[in-house]
Parts: sequence; C-alpha cells; structure tokens
Amino acid sequence: MRRVTVPAALLCGAALLLTSACARGAGGERPPGVPTGVTAEAGSATSVHVMWNQVTGDPPVSAYEVYRGRDKVEEVPADRHMVDVVRLRPGTSYVFTVRARDRDGRLGPPSRTVRASTPDAVAADTSAPSRPGSLDGRAVGSRAAQLTWAAATDDRKVASYDVYQGDTKIHSVGGTQTATVVTGLRPGTRYSFTVRARDAADNLSPASGAARLTTAPGDGRGTATAPADFRAAAHRADGAYYIDLTWVPPRTDGLVTEYQVHLDGRAATSLVFGGEPPRDRASYSFYVGEKAGERHRVRLRAKLPDGTWGALSAERTVTTGDGG
Repeated sequence: MRRVTVPAALLCGAALLLTSACARGAGGERPPGVPTGVTAEAGSATSVHVMWNQVTGDPPVSAYEVYRGRDKVEEVPADRHMVDVVRLRPGTSYVFTVRARDRDGRLGPPSRTVRASTPDAVAADTSAPSRPGSLDGRAVGSRAAQLTWAAATDDRKVASYDVYQGDTKIHSVGGTQTATVVTGLRPGTRYSFTVRARDAADNLSPASGAARLTTAPGDGRGTATAPADFRAAAHRADGAYYIDLTWVPPRTDGLVTEYQVHLDGRAATSLVFGGEPPRDRASYSFYVGEKAGERHRVRLRAKLPDGTWGALSAERTVTTGDGG
C-alpha cells in the first residue's frame, strides 16, 4: 500500500476521514462524535437494514438520526444501533448516513455515506425461503461471537439473513453471506442465536436451530478480532517524524480492507487498502510532527467483513527521535 504523508494542519480535515470532531460547541463541550462502522443491507425489495457502532461522549448521546440522502427518515434512542428503513422502492439505489445527537440537542457530524440497492419486486410471491441450516457459533474472546450457517433456498432468491439473539433481531446481512461476527457482548455470558432468511417480497423463513455459546470471562474484548503481532516504531525524514506500523490482519471469514488508528487514546484516522488488501503482514506510516522526544501511544483495530469494528490491538509506545 502507498504511504501517505499528512501535514499536521490537515489532521482536522476530511482527507483521512477523521472520526473525532474538530470543533467544539458552545460552552467548550464537544458535539457527539461520528458514528463508525455504518453498514446498509437491503432486507427486501422495500426495506434496508442500517447498522452502526455506539458513539460515546460527554454529555452522552441521547439518540441517533438516520438520513436517506438529505432526508431524515428514522430516529432511534441511544441504546439502539440499528434500524430497518421501510417503505422504499424496489430496484432502487439509496444512500444513508447516521448522526448522533446528545441530550443538549447538539448534532454530531454525519457518518460516511453507505449505499444499498433494493432488489426488484417479485409479483405474487408468497413462498418463504427454507430454514437456514447447520447454524454454528463460537465465542471470540469475551465480547464477540462468530456465526456460520448453511444457505437457505428460495423459489426466487434469498435477499438477506436476519440474526436474532433470543427473540430480538440484532443484525442483518446480505443474501449471499453465510457468516457474521456479532460484537458488543458481555463477558462470561451465555447467549442463544438463530438465523432467518428473507426474500425480496419480505417472506420470512422459519428460524434455524439455535447456536448456544458462552463468552469468555474477564475484561477481554474479543482479542481474536484484533490485529496480531502489532509493532510500532518512529523514523525521521525531511526534518519530520513518522510512526511506522506493521501488523498481521485478524483471521476472519473475508478480507479486511479498512483499519482505524488510535493515537494517544483517541481515534485519529481511518485507512483503506485499495486493490488487494494484505493477508499476511500489513504496514502503514503517518506524520506526527517535527519535535524529537515526543511520546505517543498507538493502537489499531480492523473493520470486520460484516461492517463492525473488531477489538483493539495491543498498545505500543513510540518516542520520536528515540534511537536516532
């Protein structure tokens, strides 16, 4: 991947898709941050399932607003991070963004845009897909689970799969996908998941057999989804210092193309690999300034194939000018 040099003056710009807000609101308080991990999948010919990661802040987030183009179409409370946008047109492409709103009414910046296309309508389709088979689940550390299942069949086409935790729908993936990672679980907790298939006419299959699992105890955050063998070092070039990162991508059921860098305890930038992403060892370098002797803490996390963020890597400490 080509290395990108970013001047300090651009760290509050859009060039690297920064996830921290650069402006403060009245009274010196920051507005909510940018929702990350936003995904959109067509659930049927008339609906799209939109998901995102929780935004934290002070004051805390009170609600999320979902936009279709420039129009606000849904609002959900802060404890929800997904919504089904309904009453859409079949065979149509849509663009969605999400914004967080705090209890004082301040809106944070919009998320990155995500696109989803509803399939064409199918006339007089009353036949539901078959039951997804062979659902298997395994805990990934203490806060995530990986689910896999056998594809359902339909007389037309499976449009999506809905994932349920108990009786509650918690996730949705495209009709060609037969695996996903569920995050945000609690350590040392027993869970039961099922999967149902949906076609373009909104016919819903019977639920699969249940996959039961128990997350690992402790405060781990699903370390199997974190970049492995993470290393960081600094080098000097053209009178400035850069931090060089290398890591092994997490092993997932799909390619990891996007990562988020955390610098000194805060999300700093996202990087996206164009073309074929690295499978074995990846690398990235970024500008941190011209002063020697500055100490920085850096971590990394991957966007998983289902659109959610994996666990953070181990933290590394780098000092500019250390060792020349």
